[in-house]
Amino acid sequence: MVQLVDVAKGFAGTTALHPANFSVERGKTTVLIGPSGCGKSTLLRLIIRLIEPDAGTVDFDGAPITPDNIDMLRRRIGYVIQEGGLFPHLTARANVLLMARHLGKAADEMRERLSELCELTRFSENLLARYPVELSGGQRQRVSLMRSLMLSPELLLLDEPLGALDPLVRASLQKDLREIFSRLQQTALLVTHDLAEAAYLGDKIVLMNEGRIVQQGSIVDLREKPADAFVSEFLNAQRSLAIL
Repeated sequence: MVQLVDVAKGFAGTTALHPANFSVERGKTTVLIGPSGCGKSTLLRLIIRLIEPDAGTVDFDGAPITPDNIDMLRRRIGYVIQEGGLFPHLTARANVLLMARHLGKAADEMRERLSELCELTRFSENLLARYPVELSGGQRQRVSLMRSLMLSPELLLLDEPLGALDPLVRASLQKDLREIFSRLQQTALLVTHDLAEAAYLGDKIVLMNEGRIVQQGSIVDLREKPADAFVSEFLNAQRSLAIL
């Protein structure tokens, strides 16, 4: 569905992303993982064209993403940013319906879709009138997920959606995310720094370091056939993986 070919990006003379090549397969979950500052979030922002690449191309369904077509393509892409990114002055309901209202969707259609999403994400409809400050961290992330799924996107981008949550809430949301991805046959690209989370959610793991893709494959590939010493070092540093 998404293909990156020699995509590179720099900021103020510093290379944030060396030429990168990888693909996101339809109906699968691809996970970007690596140390902080290695270029994971930069890749997401390049795909959704929040920043422009210095070189290379990003293709969506076989066609290059350009400034001319990105507005239309964004309607086919859901985006969950770090810590949810909810508008504090809007209720949970208004946050979820924001883009649908902007596009002029019918009230009955929005109401039915909202009910479906509450059931899908295990979010009580009784909480829809609350503002973000009145919700727990896990509840805010569920609202953010509902907002990203409102228009039934073909591609879902998630930038460390669970990073700020406590372990119990995080584990519950990991389970729910995997069930949601399976139920919807959702194509997803997720950023995390937690290898156990990547192994639990990902069909393919893309390990990055210092702006470069170091290795791609399953968790078994990374563990049994590490591409270099960094891969082994990164896996060994993630002690939680031992329980998988």
